[in-house]
Amino acid sequence: MRRPAPSVVNGLRADDRGSPDFAKLQEEHDAYVAALTAAGVAVQILAADDAFPDSVFVEDPALVYAEGAILLRPGAASRRGEVEKIKPALSENFPTVLEISANGFAEGGDILNTPRTVMIGLSSRTDKTGAQSAVTCLKKLGREAEVVQTPAGVLHFKTDCSLLDEETILTTRRLAASGVFKEYKTVTVPDGEEAAANALRVNDVVFLGSHFPRTRELLDTRGYAVVALDTREIGLVDAGLSCMSLRWRS
Repeated sequence: MRRPAPSVVNGLRADDRGSPDFAKLQEEHDAYVAALTAAGVAVQILAADDAFPDSVFVEDPALVYAEGAILLRPGAASRRGEVEKIKPALSENFPTVLEISANGFAEGGDILNTPRTVMIGLSSRTDKTGAQSAVTCLKKLGREAEVVQTPAGVLHFKTDCSLLDEETILTTRRLAASGVFKEYKTVTVPDGEEAAANALRVNDVVFLGSHFPRTRELLDTRGYAVVALDTREIGLVDAGLSCMSLRWRS
């Protein structure tokens, strides 16, 4: 993880609903760290980097697995410098660090890991060249991947989905309708709570935005152990629960 810098209030956003309150955003981040720790995760926190407002969202410039890490290339020009900034930490943690082609773009927010495959969604931030280069790198790490399409108007593939367990995806209605999850069980978030689809499964718990009560009830009735976290400030800069950490089993 990386600490949020004061410049995060100037972070990128597709839907401008105002800037976040930095103090409240810090509180959300601290609660997220505490929740990860309580879920049994060893957390390494990198220093804040004010030069890159979106650098708290470490999921976008890299992919991590027990077998190695892959440096990506953000589609947003203002974020490309984040790759070199995170590279030293990845080199310390992984024996293998690969890089996608400099001719394409790919962001981690478009990449969903499932037990069957790694799904890479094409979007305004991930193009075909970047996606195919990521597929090549993943094969070197022994993982199969497929390229799919993110619905028009959706920032990232994982804006609209997350993995609940080995065979079940939490998804929005619009993404489920595309057919990309035909081999999985799906749980569709209620209309009006589309942002809840970016939940995060960590060990035995599912992190979910606390302001999505109907989705919470849906997951509770299905037996998931839900941990509710406030994401209202971080959500103002197009972020969700998966964005703020890179997670792997050592």
